[in-house]
Amino acid sequence: MNEIVTKRNDLLAQKIIKGLESRNMSGYYAATKEKALEIALSLIPEGSSVTMGGAMSAHEIGLVDAIKNGNYSFIDRDKAEDKRAAMLAAYDADVFLSGVNAMTDDGVLVNIDGNANRVSAICQGPKKVVFIVGMNKVCADLDSAMKRARNVAAPINAQRFGLSTPCAKTGKCMDCKSPDTICCQFLITRFSRHAGRIHVILVNDTLGF
Repeated sequence: MNEIVTKRNDLLAQKIIKGLESRNMSGYYAATKEKALEIALSLIPEGSSVTMGGAMSAHEIGLVDAIKNGNYSFIDRDKAEDKRAAMLAAYDADVFLSGVNAMTDDGVLVNIDGNANRVSAICQGPKKVVFIVGMNKVCADLDSAMKRARNVAAPINAQRFGLSTPCAKTGKCMDCKSPDTICCQFLITRFSRHAGRIHVILVNDTLGF
């Protein structure tokens, strides 16, 4: 990544980590994808049961492959014959992997979901939640984070899944009630009542959507 951008990200990450700590969440900063993978694996003991939401960022740093090929019990909902059972198993998993649709520079996480399996697992269930977050997801405040989630992340994901939503056609949120909408549940995570549960790894890279 550009040296000037990296310097900015280094400084901004320190502010975000302090914000996360004030919210009873743990923050980490990785200058590279490789370092992000190292940090993530240090948070996931071997033998752990691990599952995930639709976390493209976890794929991009190589974390999903490392879990699948390592000494872990990976609950793969994409390959499960009973997808509902696989999603329900997530609530009793040791570790849940996720990305964010956006976050504020003082540590508030914003996620939108269609089926709610991802946001509900973030809220409660898994013993530990590990977020992989590219610095491209960081916004100045909650309002801009919500706008990013709705006008950047949601339209791209709707297009990625081949959904017939207005945003997939226009590239921006139309506040629709389409049967295909993925903007069914909005989750704002501003504090964790359980110390040591939520871990956010900030990555000096452009990850996810």
